[in-house]
Amino acid sequence: MASYPPEKAGIADARTLTHRQTSGSVEAIPREESDIPGLLLERLQAWKHACKYLEGYISATEKAQKTHAKEYERVLKSVSEPLREGSHFDQALGGIAGLFENIRYNTQGLANSHLETEKGLKGSVLPVLERLHTEIKNKTKELTNGAAKGSKAVEKARNNTQKHIELLGQHTASFDSIGGRPDPNNDPFILQRGVYHRLNKQILEENANRQDILAVQGSFQQFESHIVGVIQQALGAFVQLVTNQAERTNILYKDMLGTAQRIPGDFEWKGFLSRNNQILIDPNAPPRSMSNISFPNQSHRAVNPLIEGTLERKGRLLKSYNTGHYVITPSKFLHEFKDNDYIRHEPSPELSLYLPDCVVGALVGVKFNIKGKDMSGGKVTGAFSTTHEIAFKTSTLGDAGKWHEIIKQCSGQVTNETPISPISPVSPTSGPNSPAAEKKHQPPPAYAPGPPSSATGPGEVGTGVTNREEVASPVVASSAATDVRTAPDPAPAPASAPAPAPAVGADSASAAAPAPAPAPATEKS
Repeated sequence: MASYPPEKAGIADARTLTHRQTSGSVEAIPREESDIPGLLLERLQAWKHACKYLEGYISATEKAQKTHAKEYERVLKSVSEPLREGSHFDQALGGIAGLFENIRYNTQGLANSHLETEKGLKGSVLPVLERLHTEIKNKTKELTNGAAKGSKAVEKARNNTQKHIELLGQHTASFDSIGGRPDPNNDPFILQRGVYHRLNKQILEENANRQDILAVQGSFQQFESHIVGVIQQALGAFVQLVTNQAERTNILYKDMLGTAQRIPGDFEWKGFLSRNNQILIDPNAPPRSMSNISFPNQSHRAVNPLIEGTLERKGRLLKSYNTGHYVITPSKFLHEFKDNDYIRHEPSPELSLYLPDCVVGALVGVKFNIKGKDMSGGKVTGAFSTTHEIAFKTSTLGDAGKWHEIIKQCSGQVTNETPISPISPVSPTSGPNSPAAEKKHQPPPAYAPGPPSSATGPGEVGTGVTNREEVASPVVASSAATDVRTAPDPAPAPASAPAPAPAVGADSASAAAPAPAPAPATEKS
């Protein structure tokens, strides 16, 4: 701690007290206003940032418009190529081809509208905001160079006044305790006058600065009004551009819709009909019919039947006659069909007899028999099929004569044997005038001994004649026939006493005569 001489100890104590008193207060004279220039500078910064944000928004919109233009160029590429199969559409305006031309044109217009909007934003809106930004910066500089300097002068004057007040406080505190002669420059009276002098200068600086700040505050009101006006102007130009672009977009899309709606519903179809009238079906033309169609070999002699019509055929089981449609073709086939409807049904024959391989019996009344193999299953099936003896009859004698005559001409062998019932045990061939009688001098075949049987099963020796050979018939044989088969040496019948021929269609077993020789097994139908 510093030591003072005895005569100056009181002065040191007074100075220490005065310093303690003055150091406790910040300012002897309170300020009339706060830091107004700093507040105004902060407000200018806020306006500058607001303008910068708005510039960023307009710039981003401008870039978006440019991007939209590029995207619409891509959209245009999707319809830039000609329509596939475009020949099917009328190339004149007013149709689908014209619609796509309209779509291309309007899509290009959409891309152009976005480009124009982008150029408008970049050329007329952004420069306005950039100029406003520059004005705010200049206003900030003006405030810094003007009001800020005045504030510094006021601060300097206040500091001088504060120092003189503190000095006055020190010397007034040591006035009673000081000994000897004081310094005239530190006379409290002189110090008080100096305080007044410096305080007056401070007040003058403060009032001048106050006027400057008032002027700045007044100019701020006008400047902010100018800022708001410029922002409104920029946004007005912005909205005008984007509105025009939106209206144009709306107009272009409506034009696409209107072009599509103006196409008549039958416009394309009528044009298609007119361009392809030689290919498409004429609705006024009559429908096709079999009578109007011809094809190669339609009238060849091999396809014209020799005769066709309805015949009745005796069944194999019920022995009743069933009606069917029969045809004799130039290929010498006798085909049987269920009916004559070969248009709706496939003409697949139920029975096919190749007449050159068949044997035809005599015509009795309206009846005649045919013996042959059914070839309807094909060559392979026909080769292994069983020989059938089939009985036919017609409805009239005239038809019977026609059918029998044509069948005789086509058949391989004809006999004069009369038709009999397939179930009769007696055959006309067993009579005295039959071919079998002519062979009676020949010895019959020998059979292995065995017990006599009163009935012959299917495939055993029976009767039924349509050829010059005996055929098997699935009938019951008489005991006499059984004896003939088992006898080793049957006596020939005398020529002077021939056996009487049975009546046509006889069914009695008692009229059966023993056969001189067995025949191969056949199946009758």
